[in-house]
Amino acid sequence: MKPNLKLVPLTSENRAVNVPRRLTNDKYRSREYLTETEIEQLIEAAKTNRNGHRDATMLLVAYRHGLRAAEVCGLEWSQIDFDSATLHVRRVKNGKPATHPIRGDEMRALRRLEREAPKSAFVFVNERGAPFAPAGFNFMVKRAGRKAGFAFQAHAHMLRHSCGFKLANDGHDTRALQDFLGHKQIQHTVRYSELAPTKFKDFWRE
Repeated sequence: MKPNLKLVPLTSENRAVNVPRRLTNDKYRSREYLTETEIEQLIEAAKTNRNGHRDATMLLVAYRHGLRAAEVCGLEWSQIDFDSATLHVRRVKNGKPATHPIRGDEMRALRRLEREAPKSAFVFVNERGAPFAPAGFNFMVKRAGRKAGFAFQAHAHMLRHSCGFKLANDGHDTRALQDFLGHKQIQHTVRYSELAPTKFKDFWRE
């Protein structure tokens, strides 16, 4: 045995215990939703992109219907009924499907996109006609947030949270909001009404 070598005693210590766990997203972010004004700023910023109308419409649709990145990226023209102005929402994560109304400005934006976009079964596609990837959509939201001058980093899921907070703030019933967002468990919906500023609007009123 070489004299400069030392035997290292075996230890039963589980080193994995000392590995720090990643905190939840809310510990890294100052807030998880945008105000109506910030949503408008985000959409206006997206309009300056090379495919500005597509990007702005994608943000609007995701916000209005509380869509996750995978849901807006997977949206197909067959889910849109222009005659009745309705959107048939298919949820991921075993969420409940629903039929949502489409407002006038959103309808006009979608009709224009249908005329101008490459022909595809999917609503939001790249220049090759392939559907947007969720990662690409999230990158687009972050870039639009930087263009809008936000002091925080925007991300795609903020649009879904922003929808929930907006509708809760408007005083919509929690059960109806649960169905609108496709939550299977109502505790996921309650968070929006708990933080709505109108919850205490009648306090201290004489």
